Amino acid sequence: MNHPDRAISLESSWLARLRGEFDQPYMDQLRAFLRAEKQAGKRIFPPGSEMFSAFEHTPLERVKVVILGQDPYHGEGQAHGLCFSVRPGVAIPPSLQNIYKEIHAELGLPIPRHGHLTAWADQGVLLLNAVLSVECARAASHRGKGWERFTDRVIEVINREREGVVFMLWGSYAQRKGAMIDSRRHCVLQAPHPSPLSAHRGFFGCGHFAAANDYLRARGVAAVDWRLPDAG
Repeated sequence: MNHPDRAISLESSWLARLRGEFDQPYMDQLRAFLRAEKQAGKRIFPPGSEMFSAFEHTPLERVKVVILGQDPYHGEGQAHGLCFSVRPGVAIPPSLQNIYKEIHAELGLPIPRHGHLTAWADQGVLLLNAVLSVECARAASHRGKGWERFTDRVIEVINREREGVVFMLWGSYAQRKGAMIDSRRHCVLQAPHPSPLSAHRGFFGCGHFAAANDYLRARGVAAVDWRLPDAG
């Protein structure tokens, strides 16, 4: 994250709506927190250059689906700015394995051998975590520092300026965060989280991926190709 007096590394369509957030006191506090953590020698994931990757891959005008996550992965080499996604060569996390199983059950698509979801993001699937940074090996360590307010504004912008977006809200955390979404203008799909702790309570069999594509097609919008190419 850069200081507001310098160029902010956020994709232009998002920056046009969110520039004012970078002048807010909460963002100054978040910036100071991240700076102090780094000065204390703590390792922060993802790298600063990738904290806003979801926005780079999915400009506002291209958003057709939003998947809400909580925090970046806190393991070495995992997080790269897209929720649920990991870099090629990194073991597929359990929640993402369950997402793949559900897609296979719904659509018959092959289960990918990697967890790199940029192909979804580039089609208009905004893979948004509520919190955009984390300390190495310390889950949820950056919650309550300001990111949640920023990502609430992101959801507000989509809710207000777009129409016909599919929101996939998995688990109570995502559902609370998505409470502001106008379900008359958007498609809101809710299910338990795909974590192994909860997937069997209703994530499996939720039908969200087929339902999202049916909704998009009914609006004359191209469906999402949920298959993933082999990672190079």
